[in-house]
Amino acid sequence: MIALRPFSKKDFKQLMDWIPSESFMVQWSGSSFSFPLTPRQLKHYIRYANEDGASTYAFSVIDENEQLIGHISLAHIDYYHKTGRIGRVLLGEKYRGKGLCSHMFEKVLAFGFEELGLHRISLGVFDFNERAIQSYERIGFTREGLLRDVRLVDGQYWSLIEMSMLESEWVQRELHQKSS
Repeated sequence: MIALRPFSKKDFKQLMDWIPSESFMVQWSGSSFSFPLTPRQLKHYIRYANEDGASTYAFSVIDENEQLIGHISLAHIDYYHKTGRIGRVLLGEKYRGKGLCSHMFEKVLAFGFEELGLHRISLGVFDFNERAIQSYERIGFTREGLLRDVRLVDGQYWSLIEMSMLESEWVQRELHQKSS
């Protein structure tokens, strides 16, 4: 099906090609990058990522043919409080709408909860992205609140829905899936 591997320099061009506009980039990365996305920005992004004890793990999502199909990160990792945050979720356009997002999330959640021993994993999604919100709820994320007017994009304010999953919810979800 799909797998995660560390995001690397060889993936830069494809990721940059997937981000056609400033508004799309804000959806993907918030205010972390400036448009247009450049190799320099991406080098800085992965400079300390994916090392043991890193606060950021940036992943390329690949299919069974090792074709790059997407990107996802687990960042803002706090090992003391055992928390992390999923971000920079992106599937290439031709891979969207095929249920692959759920598989991406299963992989990164398993990494966070089972390998890193996290207790809570959160994410933020803009309130107009109903398809993503429904997908995250199906996966098992819980809505926690709304941050109103957090980004100004093309003269419009965007609001962000905060969502999270706890380790106990992940365990329960995994038990339920195994018994089904």
